[in-house]
Amino acid sequence: MAVTDTTAEPAAAAAGTSRRPRRRRTFGGRNLAFWYFVGPFLLGLIIFTYIPVGWSAYLSLFDARNTVTPASEDFVGVDNYVTMLTNADFRRSLITFSVFAAIIVPITFVSSLGLALAVNKVRIMRAFFRSVFFLPFACSYVVASLVWKMSIFAGVRYGMANTVLGWFGIENIPWLFGNDPPWFWLVIASLRLWIQCGFYMILFIAALQQIPEHLYEAAYVDGAKPGWQTFWHITLPHLRASSVAVLMLVLIAAYQAFDEFWNLLPNSGNVPYARTPLIYLFHTSLGTSQDLGRGSAGALILALLIAIVTLFQGKLLGFGKPEGR
Repeated sequence: MAVTDTTAEPAAAAAGTSRRPRRRRTFGGRNLAFWYFVGPFLLGLIIFTYIPVGWSAYLSLFDARNTVTPASEDFVGVDNYVTMLTNADFRRSLITFSVFAAIIVPITFVSSLGLALAVNKVRIMRAFFRSVFFLPFACSYVVASLVWKMSIFAGVRYGMANTVLGWFGIENIPWLFGNDPPWFWLVIASLRLWIQCGFYMILFIAALQQIPEHLYEAAYVDGAKPGWQTFWHITLPHLRASSVAVLMLVLIAAYQAFDEFWNLLPNSGNVPYARTPLIYLFHTSLGTSQDLGRGSAGALILALLIAIVTLFQGKLLGFGKPEGR
């Protein structure tokens, strides 16, 4: 009679159960699904952002006029940076828009936060009001600038602004053609507020909805009054991360202003104290001189300035600290 080994079957079963599940195919230690989603974005980022920035840094070291492939004998080192930093017009544009950022950033912050608090309190048609205030953000700066220029602040005799002022006996104001006083700043600031506030309002609303309701209930039990006390001690501390992010985004957008100045002002490149850094760089790189070397140097100087101011702002406001502290 043949004798069978009864221990072989349990051992095989135990070995089968202890076998690890088959791992999915990976690439570089990551799931292929991850690369399917991230790969196209990363490829576009490299092609359309990192390579142009690197090539711009390369051009900034050459006397590149009318060409993006300068010869080795055109190497000038840091001379383009020195020329841009000692250029009075470029320095004036940086100083002017540092002041512009110092004004428009707090106004945008307060306006968007106020809208968020008001819309968040609405119990009826909340989605409608959020959509109405957010809708201008979907409009391009070019289209909005033309609406502002041709409908609201058009010329001297026409436009809704001068029509309304005429009802009260106020003389027409040359909004976009006079420099004394520079009324065009009011036009540009109102346009930027109209476009931006809705987007930042949505960011604040998302943060407001994350604040636990029991904190307000506990504050009411302790005797805190609804309004300023709860806002200052509960709402605002819990908006730290969103507030810092909004301030950074508004600051960067202020230094990158181009479309509204280019489309609103008839001679945007020659208006005193209204030439943005990007407009100056546009005239330098693509104007009559076609000086791509100096334009690239100026662009990197502007990017470095934005990075320094943004990091300083984040450090000052406590970027990365836990909310509510």
